[in-house]
Amino acid sequence: MSEPLLQIRDMHIAYGKVEAVRGVSIDLAEGQIISIIGPNGAGKTTLLSAVMGLMPFKGTVRYRGEDISGLGVEDRVERSLCLVPEQRALFTTLTVKDNLELGAYSQHLKAKEFRQRLDFVYDRFPRLRERRSQYAGTLSGGERQMLALGRALMARPKVLMLDEPSLGLAPLIVGEILQIVRGLRDEGVSILLVEQNALAALESSDFGYVLENGKVALSGDSASLAADERVSATYLGGAASDAMEEEV
Repeated sequence: MSEPLLQIRDMHIAYGKVEAVRGVSIDLAEGQIISIIGPNGAGKTTLLSAVMGLMPFKGTVRYRGEDISGLGVEDRVERSLCLVPEQRALFTTLTVKDNLELGAYSQHLKAKEFRQRLDFVYDRFPRLRERRSQYAGTLSGGERQMLALGRALMARPKVLMLDEPSLGLAPLIVGEILQIVRGLRDEGVSILLVEQNALAALESSDFGYVLENGKVALSGDSASLAADERVSATYLGGAASDAMEEEV
């Protein structure tokens, strides 16, 4: 069996004396979507921040077999890891195109490569092409999420970490966003998906982890997790099995 693209091993993260993540280990294979679900305060966002190098931790993060635990954010971006945070962190006083251009900054693209990458993003998010001259602060919630995703894609990520991409969005927009996410997997992008919307996450992923109190409580292929009575009752309102069958 080939080595996972991204390996998180025995990760511990503390805020002072409070341990928010406790001994978490996760594998992400190439071309795979992994979902991480669980209640508020379970450590999901903290986990992604540590993998991206935004906060200290104990344990190991390996990417393509290389231990990147001690590397800073810029070095991880150069290795094609990218995080789309829950807050989206857009430059609201800049245009859509300017935000996308900033996403490609670390790649030092030549003019032709930049135009090709821009077209790649616009083809997946036609609304961003329509609004390319509009200020990011004037976009709707769904359009802002599209821009946050598009900006991340400008960096040509191999590992894309998404923190609550459905937050505050209407169900129709959530479906559109997650359809694009699944399409990215088909194009070779490996994805770590943190979601409060557990059903949407499991429907969109290949494998899932349930985090509770900073630890992995359950893990398994997404269909099995969705059918699990405990997961269904706690996170899916008891409707998981029927919903997954309808999707199939």
